[in-house]
Amino acid sequence: MEMSLKALPLGIIGTVLAVAGLIAYSLTPDLLWAVTIAEGLALLCLVLFFILHFDAVKAFSSRRSTHMGANSLLMILLVTAILVIVNFLAARHSIRWDLSENQNFTLAPQTYRVLRSLPQDVKITVFTREKDPGYTGYKERLESYRQASNKLTVEFVDPERQPKIAQNYGIFRTDTAIFESNGQTIRITSPSEVELTGALIRISKPAKKRIVFLEGHSERSLEDKERNGLSLAKEALSKQGYDIGTLSLLKDAAVPDDTAVLVLAGPRNQVTKEEQDRIRTYVDKGGHLLAMIDPDTKTELDPLLAHYGLGLGQGVLVDLQDRLAQGDLTSLLVRTFTEHEITQDLTAAVLFPLARHLIFDEQTGKDWDYVPLARTSPNSWAETNMQGRVVSLNENEDVKGPLPLAAALAPQKAPEEGKPRPAIVVIGNSTFATNAFFNFPGNTDFFLHTTGWLAEERDLISIVPKEPALRPFIPNPTQERTLLYIQVLFLPIMTMLTGVMVWRKRRRL
Repeated sequence: MEMSLKALPLGIIGTVLAVAGLIAYSLTPDLLWAVTIAEGLALLCLVLFFILHFDAVKAFSSRRSTHMGANSLLMILLVTAILVIVNFLAARHSIRWDLSENQNFTLAPQTYRVLRSLPQDVKITVFTREKDPGYTGYKERLESYRQASNKLTVEFVDPERQPKIAQNYGIFRTDTAIFESNGQTIRITSPSEVELTGALIRISKPAKKRIVFLEGHSERSLEDKERNGLSLAKEALSKQGYDIGTLSLLKDAAVPDDTAVLVLAGPRNQVTKEEQDRIRTYVDKGGHLLAMIDPDTKTELDPLLAHYGLGLGQGVLVDLQDRLAQGDLTSLLVRTFTEHEITQDLTAAVLFPLARHLIFDEQTGKDWDYVPLARTSPNSWAETNMQGRVVSLNENEDVKGPLPLAAALAPQKAPEEGKPRPAIVVIGNSTFATNAFFNFPGNTDFFLHTTGWLAEERDLISIVPKEPALRPFIPNPTQERTLLYIQVLFLPIMTMLTGVMVWRKRRRL
């Protein structure tokens, strides 16, 4: 046996296997099992070679010429071995630092949750060229995605060099990514995190949850792309993996059973008693309602909300502290949130132009958990007389703050096993979700957090991507005055005093 092993060129076989394993790993890193087998056999062959030819190696090492070059050879071998080990470890367990100003390539916590909860493998084919604007974005972000989940397979295809593959996928433009999983196919055309993660959410769900917007009462339109429309909100919800639709309870006798969330987006006209009864039936059966109701509207929704202990306060909220510095007194910049699943990840203020406050009757709503999500500051009130310019609180007519303008309701008693749990969120403003304000820092997050909580997507409440967008510092009136005093008064005075002191000191010399 020993003679037969010695007759084999183990050294050559081991070297060939080692080199072949490295080449295979560089070409097809996904076939890690084959690379591991090749490298293991290479190590075994080399170890056997040195064991079986130990005498020859010993005789060789005893030569004078060998002694002279032994130190150099040993150092070369050690350095080579270290470099090979370091490179292999770096390839398998690379460490990356995101030094971009806005942390463009640091994934949001919600994205990590999506990647950890992927139920099956997902193949991503990106059709792009190195000269295309989206190439770097896809490359950087998908590398972060791939490192966070071993269920992702990413392949880059140049449609000019491989036109047949592009034709098979029906690609007519570059910078297009195709997501494939479990027979489903989704394509996106932007390397932004919200697009990538939204595609993963959609393709990993067996069925889309449906969000329905009530219409027929002059509500804000999902198709309206002007300032007062909700087209941006609809687009954001679609990217989150929801199926968006509309409903008229003047025509339909009930809210469809597959409705995950029913949205009342700023109705301005009366919602009839029959419609309210149908909404109430839907909620009592385990439905989820989002009501965004503006001040000075004649919706007549008080009977529906009163059933759950809620009421709509009169007047318009005014805040001398939490508001836009150069805006109207009614342009609230709310920064005070209550601890809740909806508000737990909010980091930016939410802009509510022209909002109303909410009232809760603990006796009527004793079976419900009431959580005021957002409040005005103590230096606020509900102005009941908007004639002329509002500058002060009228103790006899107005309602002193702080006041809640958004609230969540959920039943205290857990539902029976197998039955859905109803939930309600009421917001005294719908303008914050319109195209004019949707991209304001905080507004997008608050809207998506709310719909995510109602749709029972609590593990995926909102994707908050770190896009390369300008996030300006927006001071409230107090901060604005402080900056004014520091920049216009304090700094010039300090500079002048310093100059006088230096001048007097030099004069004494």
